[in-house]
Amino acid sequence: MGNILKLPVGIDDFKKLREAGFYYIDKTGLIQQLLQNWGEVNLFTRPRRFGKTLNMSMLKNFFEIGADSTLFDGLYISQNEKMCEEYMGKYPVVFLSLKGVDGLNFEDAKDNFRQLIGNEAERFSFLRNSEKLSENEKKKYQSLVSLNGGRYTMNGSELTFSLQTLSQLLYRHYGQKTVILIDEYDVPLAKANTRGYYDQMALLIRNFFENALKTNSSLKFAVLTGCLRVAKESIFTGFNNFKVFPITKVAFDEYFGFTDPEVKQMLSYYGMEQKYDTVREWYDGYRFGKVDVYCPWDVINYCSDHIDDP
Repeated sequence: MGNILKLPVGIDDFKKLREAGFYYIDKTGLIQQLLQNWGEVNLFTRPRRFGKTLNMSMLKNFFEIGADSTLFDGLYISQNEKMCEEYMGKYPVVFLSLKGVDGLNFEDAKDNFRQLIGNEAERFSFLRNSEKLSENEKKKYQSLVSLNGGRYTMNGSELTFSLQTLSQLLYRHYGQKTVILIDEYDVPLAKANTRGYYDQMALLIRNFFENALKTNSSLKFAVLTGCLRVAKESIFTGFNNFKVFPITKVAFDEYFGFTDPEVKQMLSYYGMEQKYDTVREWYDGYRFGKVDVYCPWDVINYCSDHIDDP
C-alpha cells in the first residue's frame, strides 16, 4: 500500500498522530471558532469516543509556548496566518485529564487527584529557579511538587487552590495569562456517585474549579470536556463567565465526531468507497446541532478491520 497513512486506532495525542504519519481528519477549525466565539470558560459535552481528548491535545499543541508550528502545516487553521501569528505558541497551558480520579473511597480518589496535579506541575520545573518569582512564590510551587515516599503530599487547601496557584505562577513567569484545558471533568463525579462519596467530591471539584476558573485573574480562557452536564447539584453555580455547548447547539457542531463528507473522504482514501452505504447505515446515528455525525471510534475500527481482512 506504499506510504499510505496509518489508521489512528486509539490515538488521542495530536503531536504523535501528526509526527508518526497517521490519518487525521482536520478539526483545527475548532481553534478559529473558539477564538471568534470568545468565552472565558467553555464546556463541551459529547458522548464517549467522539474525539474530545484528541481535540484537547490539539488545543494544547497550538497554544502552548514552544509549540511546533509544523504540526499544523497544511491544516485549515494554518490558512489563517493572522490568527496563527497572534495566538500560536503564545501561552502557558495547563492540561489535566480527570479520567483517572477514582478510588474506593474519597481519600483514595483525593490522593489520585493530588498525583494528577503534581505530575502536571512537574512539567514546569523551571519555576523552581525562575527569576520572575519571589521566594514565597517558589515555596508555593514547591508545595505542589513535594513528595513523600514517591507520592505528592499537598494538603487539602493546597489541592483546592493548586490549579489557580499553578496558573498564577506561570503568568508571573511568562507575563502571559494561562490557558487551562480540563478533559473528562465529570468522571470523578460519576465515579464518586457510584461509590457513595458524591457530596465530598462535588465540594472538592466545585471549589477547585471556582478558584481556577471564576476568581482567577491569571486565566486567559479555559476549555472543559465531559459526557455530562452535572445537574444533580451544579458545580458551576454562580459562574457568570461560562458557556456550555451541548450536542443540541449548532456552534461547534462539526468538530466532535466525523461528518458525512469526512467519512466519504476517509473511505475513498483507503479504497473502500463501496462500503459507504454500510458504514452510513451502521454508524450515522448521531445529530449534533444541524450536522449528522458518525462515531469516530466505530468508523476507524471498521476501516482497520477491513484493511486487515478485506
